[in-house]
Amino acid sequence: MANLNNKNNFFTFFCLYIAQQIPMSFFATIIPVIMRQEKFSLSTIGLIVAILKIPWILKFLWSPAVDRFNVTVRDYKRWIILSEFVFAGFIFTVAFFDLLTSFYAILTLLLLSFVASATQDIATDGLATQSFDRKNKSMINSMISMGRFGGALLGGGVLLWFFQKIGWSNINFFLAALVIVALLPLYFNRGLTINRERSVAKQVKAEDLLLFFTQRGIGKQVGFLVLYYISMIGSIAMISPYLVDLGYDMKQISMMRGLLGPIVGVIASFAGGLIIRAIGRHYSRILFAVFMLFAASFLFLISRIPNPEIQLLYIGISLLWGSYGMATVYVYTSAMDHARKGREGTDFTIQTVIAQLSGICIVTLSGKIAHLSDYNHLFLFEFALACVALFYILLVFRKKETND
Repeated sequence: MANLNNKNNFFTFFCLYIAQQIPMSFFATIIPVIMRQEKFSLSTIGLIVAILKIPWILKFLWSPAVDRFNVTVRDYKRWIILSEFVFAGFIFTVAFFDLLTSFYAILTLLLLSFVASATQDIATDGLATQSFDRKNKSMINSMISMGRFGGALLGGGVLLWFFQKIGWSNINFFLAALVIVALLPLYFNRGLTINRERSVAKQVKAEDLLLFFTQRGIGKQVGFLVLYYISMIGSIAMISPYLVDLGYDMKQISMMRGLLGPIVGVIASFAGGLIIRAIGRHYSRILFAVFMLFAASFLFLISRIPNPEIQLLYIGISLLWGSYGMATVYVYTSAMDHARKGREGTDFTIQTVIAQLSGICIVTLSGKIAHLSDYNHLFLFEFALACVALFYILLVFRKKETND
């Protein structure tokens, strides 16, 4: 019976995360394309894309409020469902605006919708952290990672094809309906349980954002979040320009980056959860870091070839997304392990935002290196980052934890 409940719970969270990611991936893909077609400058496009990411970067600011008002499973369900209905409502409203004549009104509505989605994410992360024991935390994080990779695959690929067939309004009606349907497993799930005292939740305050960093030994966790998979994030950001400069057309790039990459990411995310549960956190952390180092070294080697065979590029992209998928599961699992009781949503959010901010910084730096030098030096830089990450965890996490 417990095994059946776990399967239902895994499916519930997978639905929440994939439905959350599909609309965001679709808009993050289609908005820059439309803007470029309408002759917006690249700097303006970059600014708009950055603005749309703001809610997900700043969501830690209201995460204590989410923790404070969510104590029981019923509280979390109410909060998640309400946030998702608001998310779907904004998307539904967007359908009534013309994409070209009401562009900035649409951007405003999307920004508000992402605030609702980010709020739902805080509550969902908090509930997920408390709904599974230590043994099963790696598998729920597989569901989180699979949902996000799968959402990127569907939202950034499949739905673009549907958009060309059914148009702007209909695609938004579909997205809004999808968000609502994805709530059904949560609504009907009676097997979710958590053990949390209301008195603990009432103590959550805004100061907890800073108090997170005062915990004993938290510094090495922050260093881990900053360093662990930044080499993969930088490489993923630059792989599309690299393929363009090699002479591949949009269709070929979509197949390699938009289709192959996310599919491998989904598979690797599932495998990552199984590996963590099988060999433990300590050895998984090292193993995934070695995988990332191998992927970085492979990309560096093929970048030295003027015109690498397409088979080599397929292997390189598979290694890149595969190692990133497994590492993502580990980062999420580690974040759950370091969440304080009663502050699960706040602490998980803080840690994922740290990882996101380090990723944004490294993407910016990677772009400058590629612009000032070449791809060979760029991938050499990413290889060096992967070496630093592996050296860091070997040095800082030398001892295996007793409960691993």
